[in-house]
Amino acid sequence: MSGGWKGSDRVTRLPRGWRKIRKRILERDPICKLCGVRPSTHCDHIIAKADDHTDAGLQGVCGPCHDAKSSREGNAAQKANLRPGRRRPPEPHPGLRG
Repeated sequence: MSGGWKGSDRVTRLPRGWRKIRKRILERDPICKLCGVRPSTHCDHIIAKADDHTDAGLQGVCGPCHDAKSSREGNAAQKANLRPGRRRPPEPHPGLRG
């Protein structure tokens, strides 16, 4: 997973009392809300980058599900920000001209 916490603004975007909020969510959701099998170890924002720190905007998830969800969200964001492709048709290879 690229990025991470170092050099990121994610820590500064968390509200005061985040540790208490996280603890409350993990107690509320002891089993992962995504797979329903493994214990919750991560407090996940349901909507990425929304900074919704309410109980309704957070869920307890396991590490593998959190990693997969974050990867999907990151890939979708990156794909949405890509520049459009070439605007003119590709030129034929010089060695293939007739």
